[in-house]
Amino acid sequence: MIKRNLFFIFSLFVGIQLFAQKEQVEYLPTVDKVKFHFGFYLGVNQNDFKLNLRESPIENANITVESTAGFNVGLIADLRLHKNLNLRLEPGLASNSKRILFNHLTNSTTPRDSIREIGSTYLHVPLLLKFSTDRYRNIRPYLIGGVSYDYNFSSNERNQDDNAAGQFRMQTHNFMYEVGIGVEFYLYYFKFSPSIRGIFAMNNEIKYDDDPNSRWTAPINFMGTRGIFLNFAFEN
Repeated sequence: MIKRNLFFIFSLFVGIQLFAQKEQVEYLPTVDKVKFHFGFYLGVNQNDFKLNLRESPIENANITVESTAGFNVGLIADLRLHKNLNLRLEPGLASNSKRILFNHLTNSTTPRDSIREIGSTYLHVPLLLKFSTDRYRNIRPYLIGGVSYDYNFSSNERNQDDNAAGQFRMQTHNFMYEVGIGVEFYLYYFKFSPSIRGIFAMNNEIKYDDDPNSRWTAPINFMGTRGIFLNFAFEN
């Protein structure tokens, strides 16, 4: 449902601006010739974990993830490499929460042991290449993609307690790749650019419990973030 709403919002903005293209005046005619410029973005996200389970001593291991919407905010530094190619650095903060359900423990332990609430705040630092079409009046579609580094402030990686004490731990340093599409709209004073992106972890983010046969972490072979970001950028 959230993914559907994000797509609807994105489509609504695109539709409104396409309708506005009846206006013949081209705003900011020289803005794309600037070698280096800045901006900022606001947005929402929905992240969960891709789980890959292994054969383990835990019989009938069954783990699922529930996610909620979060928010993201950050800055933009853009370097023009070519009229249709830009290099971008977009450091920011992203926050969201998830529930990990250990369904194989539901009937054998207390609810506290079968659910882990994961609230996370990340320093998200993407380095991206932006491939744009030629400008048409006051719009310019583009593709964007690259890699990013995430510092998880809420990882608890150094916590000596693990799931036996009710503490779920994750890796602090993580790496992602991301791809997306967007449209630039040239307004009177600035460019407004909504974009939608998919973000996917490259490394295993889980920190395993001290017990190699842990009922919580032993069944997990890989756990990595995957998510959708809807960003609204403002640049000049």
